Amino acid sequence: MIVLIVAIMASSSGGDDEPDRNPTSPATPSSTRATPTSEEPQEESGPRGDVKVTACEVDPSTNWAHANLLITNRSSKASDYLVQVEFVDASGTRLGEASAAANNVAPEQKVDTKAQGLDQITTKVTCRITDVTRFAS
Repeated sequence: MIVLIVAIMASSSGGDDEPDRNPTSPATPSSTRATPTSEEPQEESGPRGDVKVTACEVDPSTNWAHANLLITNRSSKASDYLVQVEFVDASGTRLGEASAAANNVAPEQKVDTKAQGLDQITTKVTCRITDVTRFAS
């Protein structure tokens, strides 16, 4: 039992050899941008702060939502990323989800990728990053 607890504590230490996770982060707005205010949100730390939604749209021909993502590796080691995104309507109801991955991203390197949903959606959506996992490559 003690070995299991020690193993769990060691794996959650956040070292570069273990995955860094940052689930259920605040909503990231869709491509509809609000007017900037003097109270801009502070940049997030950890893997979640490495990912930004640059576009959030529903394709009119397929009715599939997608989120364009910009990943910037702010860690000191080359890293692999797994990003989970959800698509929600104006009332906050979840309509779909998608994943995106980027491998072997060098420190300070930027990568554009897309999280493509496959659910039929016929309304405007907001994209929310729900989880970011970063592994040392």
